[in-house]
This record gives sequence, structure tokens and C-alpha cells, in this order.
Amino acid sequence: MFDTLVLASNNAKKTAELLAILQPLGINLRTLADYPHLPVPDETGATLQDNAILKAEAARDGTGLPSLADDTGLLVDALGGDPGVRSARYAGDDADDAANNRLLLERLASVPGEKRTAKFVTVLALAVPGEATVCFKGAASGIILPAARGINGFGYDPLFLSDDLGVTFAEAGAEAKNAVSHRGRALQAFRSWLVGKSRDA
Repeated sequence: MFDTLVLASNNAKKTAELLAILQPLGINLRTLADYPHLPVPDETGATLQDNAILKAEAARDGTGLPSLADDTGLLVDALGGDPGVRSARYAGDDADDAANNRLLLERLASVPGEKRTAKFVTVLALAVPGEATVCFKGAASGIILPAARGINGFGYDPLFLSDDLGVTFAEAGAEAKNAVSHRGRALQAFRSWLVGKSRDA
């Protein structure tokens, strides 16, 4: 369907996950590091899908190439779905992972363990020149722990005890995490779609 794909993310760790999962497809993968002067749109969307589309279409329009972007949110039931679409900016627009995790733990301080259920959701948007943008979704359920565990991953991974793995995403190896994670599942849906398109071609 296409030979080159731009991964439209400025998050180096997220890009590394995307590369690891997509490299077996044999597509020439580029990142935003290959286009240092490309403007990055503000994530002003009301939903994860809105933001994924904004980023994918901006990269497509700026490069003229098929572009794939994701937006991911942590939805905590006891917080009414927060931090949700603002997960990366939960503690402020310039907040880092540590600040976001601290704020999350503060807001869950009085919530007992069995009520700390949550899920990660990823929406991928594929923007191809001359075609309608297509979206893919993946989710992973778990519990928010009262303290961080593990040294791998990024974002809220050290606090997210995966229902599938029985350990936090930060305790799991990359291969185990990618097999069941929200981003991994969204990418699996994308890969299945690509295979179907190739068969139809």
C-alpha cells in the first residue's frame, strides 16, 4: 500500500515502541527527528481520537507522506475517567512523568485498592495523502498501585498493574508489554488492516 511511513511522535520512548512493533512489516519507517523543522500541532482535541488525527494529518501535510500518530490516555474509574485526554499534561503543560504520577497518587490517596481500577487507551490515526484518515484503538485494563514498581517503560507504567501480566508495565520486558499493551493492541489492529489492504491490492 505504501513504502514509507512517518511516525508522528516527539516522545522518544513512544517512538521506540512503535518502531519495535512495526519494523517487521518491512516498511521504511521515519520519525519526526527526520523532519526537525516540521511544525508540531497543539493537542487541542477534546478526545484521544481528535488529537491523534491532528498529529497524523499535520505530519502528512508537512511531509507529503503517509503518517501514523497516536494519542494515549489513562482513564481511572475513581477519578471519573481522568486524567484521560490530558494524561501527558495532568500536572501542567510542562509536567514530567514524575509530576504526573505524584498528582495521580495524591488524588487516589483515599481510594482503596479494589476501587483503583483503570485502563489505558490508545487511538492510532493513519493519514495518507488523498485518502480519508483511518483510526485504530487498543485498550489494556489494570489497577493503579499506591507506589511505583519497576524501572522500564515510561509515563504511568510504574503505577499500572496489568490485569494481563500480573506485574506493572514498568516491571515487564518490552516484548511482554507490547504483546498486551494498549499501544500494542492498537498497532496489532493497524497491522491486520495493512495485511488486508495488501491482499486487496
